[in-house]
Amino acid sequence: MIKAKLLALLGLLVVLCVLSIAVGTRQIPPADVIKALFSHDRPDVEGIIWGSRIPRTALGLLVGAALGLAGAVMQALTRNPLADPGLLGISAGAAFGVVIAVAWFGLTSLYSYIWFAFAAALITSVVVYLLGRGATTTLAIAGVAVSALLTSLTSGIALIEPDALNRYRFWATGSLAGQDMALVWAVLPFILVGSIIAAGLAHALNGLTLGEDVAASLGWRANLVRLKGAAAIMLLTGAAVAATGPVVFVGLVVPHLARMIAGPDHRWLLSFAAVLAPILLLGADILGRIIARPGEVNVGIVVAFLGAPFFIALVRRRRLAEL
Repeated sequence: MIKAKLLALLGLLVVLCVLSIAVGTRQIPPADVIKALFSHDRPDVEGIIWGSRIPRTALGLLVGAALGLAGAVMQALTRNPLADPGLLGISAGAAFGVVIAVAWFGLTSLYSYIWFAFAAALITSVVVYLLGRGATTTLAIAGVAVSALLTSLTSGIALIEPDALNRYRFWATGSLAGQDMALVWAVLPFILVGSIIAAGLAHALNGLTLGEDVAASLGWRANLVRLKGAAAIMLLTGAAVAATGPVVFVGLVVPHLARMIAGPDHRWLLSFAAVLAPILLLGADILGRIIARPGEVNVGIVVAFLGAPFFIALVRRRRLAEL
């Protein structure tokens, strides 16, 4: 039964990928889209499909899966149903890196400041982990404190540097638009390694959610599991946020949806989270292209509008307790 549900969601994801390639500012008939994928008769259509929509769809798949996995691991590690990857300060660190790159080094190209964003996200995560090591509560408190500090510094620098403010405003809304395959290949190794680490922790996370004593009796070292989990979250969320900007609610809502469908077993929960998150992200991206034609609404804004009321309803319905 659970395999059938996963296959059904994978089918839905394939449909959304096709729609993501077909739907855009320029209306292209489905037949022309299919021809552009397999022939070279329409260079103008090929340029749109291969140069813009396929990279955008691939990035949505990668970023969605990364945020979904990171959120599921984060909630399991902290045993906090309201935890999301931003709790470790990753989003705030990446934003700080972007502003520093633009304001102090004059970098305006995505391929130059993405590495600043990614490095700052990783450094921030390490600092938060070192400050909060030993208990999940102090880890959350350290993450909130560091995020507040970095957000204040980011806002201060952006306000006095017009170039940094303009770049930061576009990046901070969260968007899949305007990217190419070079960016997809740039973030792929980080997301792939983070996904492998997260998948390898499935059994350990099952033990950890039962308590540290139970996990220890099963042969799992809680501190080592937390360290590996933090590394997975750093890689997954750092790469995703650096590439597209902070997309809120994906890492927060999707693990709850996965838990409702698959149950608490992380061997299945992580798989469902990795599929549900791209469904949400690509669906929101497609909706953003439709509702504001001939322009579009950035995916981060659409996800916020979809995710916020859904999560409020989820909290009111389920009365979430500590995991």
